[in-house]
Formats: sequence, structure tokens, C-alpha cells
Amino acid sequence: MQEKKFYLETYGCQMNEADSELVSGILQQTGYKLTDTPAEAHLILVNSCSVRENADKRALARLSQFKSLKRRKPDLLLGLMGCVAQRDKGKVLAELPYIDLVIGPDSYRNLTNLISQKNVPAVDVRLSRTETYSELVPSRKTKVNAWVSIMRGCDKFCSFCIVPLVRGRERSRPPASIIDEVRRAVDQGYKEVTLLGQNVNAYHHSEWRFPDLLQAVATTTGIQRVRFTSPHPSDFDLKTLTVIRDNRQICRHLHLPLQAGSSAVLKRMNRNYTQQDYLETVARIREYIPSVAISTDIIVGFPGETEADFEETLKVMELVQFDAAFMFKYSIRPGTKAAQFVDDVPDAVKGQRLKTIITLQKKHTLTRNTALIGSNQTILIEGVSRKNPEEPIGRTDSNKLVVVKNAKCAVGEIMPVQIIKATGVTLFGKIT
Repeated sequence: MQEKKFYLETYGCQMNEADSELVSGILQQTGYKLTDTPAEAHLILVNSCSVRENADKRALARLSQFKSLKRRKPDLLLGLMGCVAQRDKGKVLAELPYIDLVIGPDSYRNLTNLISQKNVPAVDVRLSRTETYSELVPSRKTKVNAWVSIMRGCDKFCSFCIVPLVRGRERSRPPASIIDEVRRAVDQGYKEVTLLGQNVNAYHHSEWRFPDLLQAVATTTGIQRVRFTSPHPSDFDLKTLTVIRDNRQICRHLHLPLQAGSSAVLKRMNRNYTQQDYLETVARIREYIPSVAISTDIIVGFPGETEADFEETLKVMELVQFDAAFMFKYSIRPGTKAAQFVDDVPDAVKGQRLKTIITLQKKHTLTRNTALIGSNQTILIEGVSRKNPEEPIGRTDSNKLVVVKNAKCAVGEIMPVQIIKATGVTLFGKIT
């Protein structure tokens, strides 16, 4: 009997990466083998993201590239997974009729049933109020960091964000299953885990809140590094900061999405905090964790954003001095509250504002990185430099990328280094 193979590509956030590992585990348990070569596959899946316009276009364009392969292999199944599948439901089939499977984020348990029925095209995009995939075992492809999903969905309903519409309402996974997964990852040799959630610090299961879970994971035997993403600024409490401060296994890096510096824009975004609230949260974080690195997300050109509003974003960037930022022009996400607003900021203005914040952030990143020259850090080796395969690269617990000069290190090793140089987003170090 011919061995069935599947090929899987992932677009979007870390949650999508974790979901792909989950689907990979499901398929391998039913006899499929993962391949890195699409031409060998009997099943090709593209896990899609709809948070940003470019991400969903790239996923659909990638599926269209497999159309010719399907002509040569009539039995080949093409599947669209993830947030675009959930958003468009079966409508995508009118545009891409060669797709066989359309599967939403809460329907992965049903994937093998849909395949075995061979009744294509098949669509399953039912959202669940309870699904957390808590007892399923992912098949990880990373060698250094283990993604561990602790919750699914979001209840914040930011006006620009499509996540509650495509991933459903908030529900948290039982803590025992999370801790068991962390232990399995340690047994498999992982030194670092990242706890994932659309709004990770809103975790709530029975009497457990996020800081309780974070404490339990940080004290799991054998774990050396714990990260989490992404927290919401309005859910960042002092107990969480205390747990981070008191457990050195928890990395000194926090991703704290700002989105905009203007309180008026934040209100239209339904972010539930003001500029002052955000700055006070940053001040508390740095009081409790002085060595912390803070990264963020920023959107420019949100409907109604004036030049004065934009200046408020620049003001917050100057006050906080973020270590890194993901920066975007606003784009309409169908179905969101903001899609009803007038998109009144011209694209050229959005482009100029984006260019301005990118330039400013590069300056701040270099300043923050230059301050580390001469310091001693520990890095987790995750690969080699693209420019020189003889140079290992790794990350500090503050999530800074370090290229190591004149050293031999294995992937997964934790090494002490001294920082000797900083250029843009990259640090250079030597083994100490």
C-alpha cells in the first residue's frame, strides 16, 4: 500500500504555527507522513491568516500555485485551513474551485473524516465555544522553542480586529493539560516554551488565572526559559509582574501592543485604555523588571487619525523607546466594526506615516541594543547566520538576536556571551 504524504505551509502568527503542529500531529497519528516536497504529497494544506491583508493574499496565491500540480495528480487534495477559511467560509470555492477542503480553526478534529469521505469540496467552518484541543499532541517541527497554546479566541472585540470573528470567543484550556504538555516538551529536549493566546493574560480556568499558570509553568522541572504572547495592556496586573520578577526562568521580554498613541484613536479602536494608562503600565513593568525589553505593535492611518493623533504615537514611541515593533498601515478587515468607518486617511499619507515610525523605531532599536555592548548575556542557540554558516545565532532572554563570532555551538545549547557590537536589530557576541 502506498504511503500517504502531506505537505503543510503556514502563514501568520504563532497561533497558526501551533495549529499547524497540531494538525501535523493529527495527520501523522492517522498514518500520513510529513514531506517537505509538495510534488510528493497526496494532501497539501495551507494554513492562512486574515489579520493582515497581505497575509491572506499570500496564502491564497500559494494555493493557486499548486493548481498545475493538481492537474498532474488528480488524486491530490488541496486544503485551505485557518482564519481565511473561517472568514470566507465556502465562498472561496467560487474564486478557487480547485480547492477540495475548507477547514476553520475549530474543525481540525474533523480533518481526517473529511479526507476519508472523499466527498469534495468539503467545508467545515463551525466555531466552538468549548474547543481547546487540550488532549491532542502536536508534532513539533521547531528544535528550540515549543509553542504551547493555553487558550483560544478573544473577547476584546477591538474594532480593527477580525480574530473574534474567525477564532471565536475566549475559552481557556485546563491547566493540568498545559503543564503536562510543557513536561512532554522538556522530556523531548526543549529548553524553552512559549505560552500562546490571542489575549494570553486573560487566561481563566476555574480558580486559575494567568499568573497562577505562569508560576506553575515556570517551576516545572527542567524548563529553562518561558515566554508568552500576546498580552493585552489592560489585563496586565501586578501579580503577573511579581511572578515574572520572582522567577528567573521567565524571559525578560514582553510584547505589549500599543496600536496607537492617541487616546482618541485608541477609543475608536475599542482598546479599553488611554495613552496615560499605557504609559503607566510600561512604568510599572520597568519598575518590577528593570532589565526588560519591550516590543509592540503599531497601526498607522486608522480611520479618523489626524496629524495630531499621529504625533501622539510618535510621542509615546519617544517616551517608551521600544526595543522592537511590528508596524503596519491600516487595512480594512471585512466584518469588523472599523469596516463601517470611513477609511479617510489617504494611502500616501499612511505610507509616509509608516515610513516615519519605521525610521524612528530603527533609531530606538539601535539605541537600546548599543546599551548592551560590554554586557554579559546568555543566549539559546537556534541556528546559524544566513550570511555566514560558520557563525551560530541565538537569542537572549530579552529576545535579542545575537551572532556569535568564532565559536562552535549546537542548536539548543544555552551559551554565555559578551556583547561586542550592535548593528540595527542584530547584536554580535563572543563566548565568555
